Amino acid sequence: MDIAQKLRSEGFKVTPQRIAIYQVLYGQNEHPTAEMIYQSLRNEHPTMSLATVYKTMEIFEKIGLVKVLDIGDECSRYDWDTHNHPHLRCTVCNRVDDLDGMEMEDMFHEVEMLSQYKVTGQQITFEGVCPDCQRKDAH
Repeated sequence: MDIAQKLRSEGFKVTPQRIAIYQVLYGQNEHPTAEMIYQSLRNEHPTMSLATVYKTMEIFEKIGLVKVLDIGDECSRYDWDTHNHPHLRCTVCNRVDDLDGMEMEDMFHEVEMLSQYKVTGQQITFEGVCPDCQRKDAH
């Protein structure tokens, strides 16, 4: 996806900060917080503020470039992969991973049939202990 083209087509300015923020997100599976994004960019962009990251993430959510996740660790996480998919959160280290391979459309259909709602999205997060924390605990 051409981020600059998407921003322009939605009426937003293309700035080096917005491009850099999207580049930090795109293709990675960390599901970072705004603070994590800010910390990773502050050396390259010393004039960027945490407020800039938050405002950019609001814009990205509005135009469909990110999905905001509320996974129970008291801060929003951001996912560049906006298709409907569940997540896993480690209750020890707060790592968040995608859970791919589950057919969500069947679940949507079943929820609609049971509830008479029209499902437009979901946020499903499973909790557990990640493989890294399991190995640490075994030692």
